[in-house]
Amino acid sequence: MIVLINPNSTSSMTEEMLHVAERAAPGIKIAAWTSHDGPPAIEGPEDGEACVPPLLALVDKAVKAGAKTIIIGCSDDTGLAEARAMTSFPVIGIGQAGYHMAALAGRRFSVVTTLEVSVPILAANVAAYGLGGQLGRVRASGVPVLALETDRDASTKRVLEEIASAAQEDDVQSVVLGCAGMAHIPALAPPDSPVRVIDGVAAATRFAVALQ
Repeated sequence: MIVLINPNSTSSMTEEMLHVAERAAPGIKIAAWTSHDGPPAIEGPEDGEACVPPLLALVDKAVKAGAKTIIIGCSDDTGLAEARAMTSFPVIGIGQAGYHMAALAGRRFSVVTTLEVSVPILAANVAAYGLGGQLGRVRASGVPVLALETDRDASTKRVLEEIASAAQEDDVQSVVLGCAGMAHIPALAPPDSPVRVIDGVAAATRFAVALQ
């Protein structure tokens, strides 16, 4: 069983991630859990710190439930190191999964995230994973996390515009989406887009299946 844990308390985001994961791995048993004691969205270091204790409680629950793989559904890869220290099986962060997928797919990639406060966190993670040399830019779209749920049409349009700017300006072959709430966006990218649009939820699910 794969357990996908959303570290924030927004259940609709958990449901969207589950739909994306199930499409990425048909026939695979996937459970999706919401951290109801976490913040509604993770925007910056303070939210990240606040979400770790309830996230790790769910990791412990997943271990006891017989999970074979855990996916942490936050592009900040919040609590990833701590969760891995608690398990003997793979724990996959959707940020790391997306970056590695992009590194395999082409020479360079950029990241499109939500607000400027997330840019340093994601850039530091890319560097820590040894992929800094392949990074074009981490771009903030200016879209708050929860707007991806409450104002989907306008927020999706803005993210797609930022992807198009990355394609024109960054000399990249892929764009990684830097927020779990963007999981629906690859299906809406123009079919003639010059860049591959990579969602970390789908990437993490495919890695999870490969590692089982």
